[in-house]
Amino acid sequence: GGAVLYYGSGLGAVLGRQVLREYANMAFMALLAADVGVHPDQYRQWARSQIGYALGDTGRSFVVGFGTNPPQRPHHRSSSCPSRPSPCSFADQQQPGPNPHTLYGALVGGPNGQDQYTDDRKDYVSNEVACDYNAGFQSAVAGLKHLRM
Repeated sequence: GGAVLYYGSGLGAVLGRQVLREYANMAFMALLAADVGVHPDQYRQWARSQIGYALGDTGRSFVVGFGTNPPQRPHHRSSSCPSRPSPCSFADQQQPGPNPHTLYGALVGGPNGQDQYTDDRKDYVSNEVACDYNAGFQSAVAGLKHLRM
């Protein structure tokens, strides 16, 4: 359909928040459309480019525990708390260092409206993780793997 705006890095630009959630889900939908014959080559390559961005094709991974320079401070309560039996407090979640527990495979929200990213758990827009982020992302990754892309 319509035109998509892109950052200079090649990631599709979305007004609002959590750009990677939106584009991971759209990448999966593009693979589904391609599978039924809608612009198959174009949509598969586009999906690969968006997932490649999330995985670090431009020098930074947005998947916790994976690739080059991955996020270390996702906005996630359990991974930012010390191990039990220590209590988890709001102060623990405000510490500047990496999260004590690596949330392997979690896709963070991604860059801001200027295509910039800061690995800071207090910046929940760029660093939030959630099931709906990973649902489309992992589905798109599975689709690309199936296609050997």
